[in-house]
Amino acid sequence: MPVHDPWYIDNVHILLRLLAAMFLGGLIGWERERSSHAAGLRTHILVCVGSALIMMLSVYGFSEFVAETNVRIDPARLATAVISGIGFLGAGTILFTGKAITGLTTAASLWVVAAIGLAIGAGFHFAAFVATFLVLVNLWVLNIVELRYIRRSKAHAITVEGVSGVLTLERVSKFLYAENIKIKRITFIKERSGHTISSETLLTELRMNVEIHHEYNPMEIINRMQKIEGVTAISIE
Repeated sequence: MPVHDPWYIDNVHILLRLLAAMFLGGLIGWERERSSHAAGLRTHILVCVGSALIMMLSVYGFSEFVAETNVRIDPARLATAVISGIGFLGAGTILFTGKAITGLTTAASLWVVAAIGLAIGAGFHFAAFVATFLVLVNLWVLNIVELRYIRRSKAHAITVEGVSGVLTLERVSKFLYAENIKIKRITFIKERSGHTISSETLLTELRMNVEIHHEYNPMEIINRMQKIEGVTAISIE
């Protein structure tokens, strides 16, 4: 019975591990892609395949030096660099939009995908497949549960523009409270310089960060807010 060499891997197994990394990374990336996040299908595949390749390089790439005197091989030496380095890529997906911080989940998914790639590269296949399954449950199933039962509202930015002196903060806030829209922050710009309908009509601008129920249609809000006296323009982000 031939002795298994832990420092050797053949080309077939290299190919299988890279394909497995592409498949598992692609599953998570597909979920992010369909949700229109910054890092999607291709990004997650590249991270997972790259992590698997680096892990295999770390374990098997320097096997010819194992027998050398005074040479110590550490299979995890490059893996630690991947875990640290992926933080820079994840940070690029985190954005502050003015109304909320977004991209934290996508940054976390990139970090986990890198770990899955390392597991595949090290031959820890069962853990990689189970981790992928759990990540998909978290991103898809638990997201539905969160939206329905835990976090039932979403942050939005509303900008209302209207005739100065007619459009008032009281009218707008009264409407929002009646619609069960929670106001988090208001910026009131009265008689904005250079912002007029005509030479005699000045405009007032209201910028609000609010929380709106997930099931509420933004078009309905716009249609109803247009009926507020003095409103000339509305935008919701």
